[in-house]
Amino acid sequence: MSVSEGSSRGRFGGYGGQYVPETLMSCLLELEKHYASAKADPAFGTELQKLLREYSGRPTPLYFAGNLSRQYGGKARIYLKREDLNHTGAHKINNCLGQVLLARRMKKQRIVAETGAGQHGVAAATVAALFQMECTVYMGEVDMERQRPNVLRMELLGAEVVPVLTGSRTLKDATNGAIRDWVTNVESTHYILGSSVGPHPYPTLVRDFQAVIGQETREQILAAEGRFPTHVIACVGGGSNAIGIFSAFLDDDVRLFGVEAGGSIHGHAASLSEGLPGVLHGAYSYLLQDDDGQVAMAHSIAPGLDYPGVGPEHSSLKDSGRVTYVRVTDQDALGGFSDLSKLEGILPALEPSHAVAFTRQLLANGADGADLIVINLSGRGDKDIESIEEMLKS
Repeated sequence: MSVSEGSSRGRFGGYGGQYVPETLMSCLLELEKHYASAKADPAFGTELQKLLREYSGRPTPLYFAGNLSRQYGGKARIYLKREDLNHTGAHKINNCLGQVLLARRMKKQRIVAETGAGQHGVAAATVAALFQMECTVYMGEVDMERQRPNVLRMELLGAEVVPVLTGSRTLKDATNGAIRDWVTNVESTHYILGSSVGPHPYPTLVRDFQAVIGQETREQILAAEGRFPTHVIACVGGGSNAIGIFSAFLDDDVRLFGVEAGGSIHGHAASLSEGLPGVLHGAYSYLLQDDDGQVAMAHSIAPGLDYPGVGPEHSSLKDSGRVTYVRVTDQDALGGFSDLSKLEGILPALEPSHAVAFTRQLLANGADGADLIVINLSGRGDKDIESIEEMLKS
């Protein structure tokens, strides 16, 4: 049994579950039923693989970052899993293609989604256009300001982008908005949840649709180096890109690091490093809480990490010790962005810039010639350049 598998349906150790109103139970059961049927249907897998290959452009390359390796000490060999080269510019399309096929299978005519960095919203709008479905994306007002190019992309793809003006006006509140919409329109609408969070079966199916990242990485690193990596490093917000790459190495002698947003004096989004178990968006998992047990505000320069919770599978992996979760500050993440941009000619998103920055810190503490590191480069940085320009001015 894999370290992450739960002992009961929808559970990863003690985490997960379905903490939702009765109005949502029927559609969760419907989704679980259709997902089980899809997994057993070879035609579903064949169609998804065809879309991933011909529409999204998989497999994505595993690229040896020679300049970065030399800059970071010259002993370790650093590879980048280039999810930024997917259609739409991030790993999010993997999950969206899988879920839109499920939506069609359930005869839904409409898609609703939440987004923070905008990449999931763009991917949801993209697959909705491809399958000629109506699409509504909820996005916090703060994130709409700092991710304006992605707002325009979603609108050009035909989606309605609804600004969320409550709470922190970021990803948590966008998720609240999407869930409220879904509850109101369950008969016609499928909610494409973008990360490995939420009530069962979402954490499982999102992980399964993102597992292609780890499966490809496993084959590619063996072809390139003849052995497994010593370290796999990925950023963690809700946790879909990380669980996608980690899933292929859980039973191997590979050190796994999840890098959370350590933030700044304005706060952080390090749910696993600093949070406590509680219920958020339908699942029991680690989350940021205040002294009264209420969900606390999260902060990160990376909108996709600006979330006060994390997927339940990550919570179980933290407790078991199988994955080490660490924090990287906003300022260090900017350094990771600059390093990869200037050394490799690759503009990373601010989210995986946290993973790049942690790699630098890890190797500064010593490395030997046997260290073989894979960083999951979960998205490209086009969406962040206006925000980065403003930060560099301040």
